[in-house]
Amino acid sequence: MAQNIAKAQPKLSSPASDSDKAPIIVETQTLLHRMKEVSETIGRRAYEFFEQRGREIGRDIDDWLHAEWELLQPCRIEISEDDKALKVRAEVPGFSAKDIQISVEPRRIIISGQSQTAEDQKTAKTVTSEWKSVEIFRALELPAEVDPARATATVKDGILELSIEKAVTAGAVAVEVKAG
Repeated sequence: MAQNIAKAQPKLSSPASDSDKAPIIVETQTLLHRMKEVSETIGRRAYEFFEQRGREIGRDIDDWLHAEWELLQPCRIEISEDDKALKVRAEVPGFSAKDIQISVEPRRIIISGQSQTAEDQKTAKTVTSEWKSVEIFRALELPAEVDPARATATVKDGILELSIEKAVTAGAVAVEVKAG
C-alpha cells in the first residue's frame, strides 16, 4: 500500500487488505510543524481568555488548559509490550484512517488527527449548517527503542492500533583482558 513517507524515514507498512483503514505515516518534521500550529492556536485562545478577564495576571495555566480542553479532543492511550514488539492503542472516535497522521521514531511516536463533520438542519424555509472541527494531538515517549521501518497501523471502531517491532540490540558480551 502506498503511504506518505518521509525521505529520511524508513517506509512503514500497513495491512494490504485493510488499506482504507490504515492511517497515513508521515515524517516527524510534518507533525512537529503541526504541533507548532496547534500550540499557537491554543496560545491565541488562552490569550483571549486572559483579555476577557481584564488582563488579570496569575491564571495563565488555567487559561492554557481551558483553551486546550476547548480545542483538542482527549486521546486516551494504552501501551503494552512483549519481548518483540510494542503495541499502542489510542481512542480516536469519529476519526477515519485518512484523518490521522502518525510519525514513528526509535523512541517516540506522534499521533495527529483532524476531522470535520457537518450537521445540516432543515426547517420550513431555512437551512442551517454547523461545522464541527475535532483535533487530537499526542506525542509519546516509548519505553523501548523500536524499528520505525517495522510499524503497522490500523483504525477500526474508533480505536487506532499501532504495532511496532522493537529494535534489535546487541546483548552484553564478555571481553577477555589480555596482558599487553
